[in-house]
Amino acid sequence: MAHRLRTLPLRSRLALLVASAVALAVATAAAACWLLTRNQLESELDNSLRNILAGPDALRDALNNCGTKSSTDNRAAFAYIQVVLSDGTRCVTPYSEQVKVQPEDTAVASGAENSSLHNSLTDSGAKVRVFTQRQRLPLPGNIQGAVSVSRPLTEIDSSLNQLALLLAAVAGVGVLGAGAAGLWIARAGLRPVYGLTQAVEHVARTEDLTVRIPVEGEDEVARLSRSFNSMTAALASSRERQYQLIADAGHELRTPLTSLRTNIELLARSEETGRAIPPDDRKALMASVKAQMTELAALIGDLQELSRPDAADPGPLQVVALHDTMAGALERARLRGPDLTITAELLPWYVRGEQAALARALVNVLDNAVKFSPPGGSIEVAISGSGELTVRDHGPGIPAEDLQHVFERFWRSPSARALPGSGLGLSIVARTVQQAGGEVVLRRAAGGGTVASIRIPGAPTPPPDTY
Repeated sequence: MAHRLRTLPLRSRLALLVASAVALAVATAAAACWLLTRNQLESELDNSLRNILAGPDALRDALNNCGTKSSTDNRAAFAYIQVVLSDGTRCVTPYSEQVKVQPEDTAVASGAENSSLHNSLTDSGAKVRVFTQRQRLPLPGNIQGAVSVSRPLTEIDSSLNQLALLLAAVAGVGVLGAGAAGLWIARAGLRPVYGLTQAVEHVARTEDLTVRIPVEGEDEVARLSRSFNSMTAALASSRERQYQLIADAGHELRTPLTSLRTNIELLARSEETGRAIPPDDRKALMASVKAQMTELAALIGDLQELSRPDAADPGPLQVVALHDTMAGALERARLRGPDLTITAELLPWYVRGEQAALARALVNVLDNAVKFSPPGGSIEVAISGSGELTVRDHGPGIPAEDLQHVFERFWRSPSARALPGSGLGLSIVARTVQQAGGEVVLRRAAGGGTVASIRIPGAPTPPPDTY
């Protein structure tokens, strides 16, 4: 049954649940109404039995009729009256049905009880309500007796049966109305959900991420619609960035690949034709091929780094000595710029992050400083007591209008397009620093050049193991 219910449409399930809840409520109310009515009718019948008094003449007629199997007159009476003796003998008045004597009646007749109110049967099998009470009777000797007054229960039963039919009809109408109302309410309430379903199916079918669902109100459906709109917007933005990354990567790869292909074709033609390339030209050609291979390897590495989603796990975090990591990056920078003067003042600063990613980011910052420094120039590197890392070069600097673009993927200033590089280095720096909870800023330096400032939360002393 539960499995069949789960296979029904949501609208049908809601309508069925509403109808079931209303049916249960109506059935409970009808049963309560029927029971209260029955109790009220029985109470009124009991009160009427208590108020019926048997006259002396009726009692004498009954005592004269003791032990007979039928009354002297079978005409209908309002109430059946009979005298019950302590030995169980009954004496029926005229116009009364003979009612079977119960133990409760003999208990009252013998003096064990003052009165009794109970159900019994006539000799013909009709149900009656009996009230037996001790009463002084003109009996000889020590014979004790009581008077039983009874009325048939058919009048109550017929009223209760009619009430039950009426309540059943009302309950049936109520359940049908509840089912129709539940179906209408489910249809109206689920209309936004149907719109959301159609939108999701449209996106799944067409991959159109521009679909937006109108949001009305502040209920759960509105929140779901907002979440869906945010999700499709994020997916559309992600796909756009992916397409842009592929297009930019293709553009950046085309130049070194074309140059590399040209150089390799020159070498191949020289081998095929037997015309040797002059040693100096061949040496320059091989150096160019090596440089282009190095540039391609660096570009592929940068693309792999940037292809990882921003929300992906950056790797195992650990306590990183930023000053030691920068010292290792400085050694590499001095190899790339042997004619540059690089000074460093690195105060201790410990951060939490991914060691390899932070090292790559620092190398990229220093590579930029080396690349834009003039021959014989200088670079100043420092980590202050507050943890701010600065790298200052004395190159041409970055124009103010270009500062807002420096961290964009594949963006290169006009002055840097003739220099090696892919325009991905600072993008990787920004991403790595942000994943470590910090920020990076580039600004023009007083007197010329550029200052790169990196701030990552940390401390000047190694944190404990529980950090």
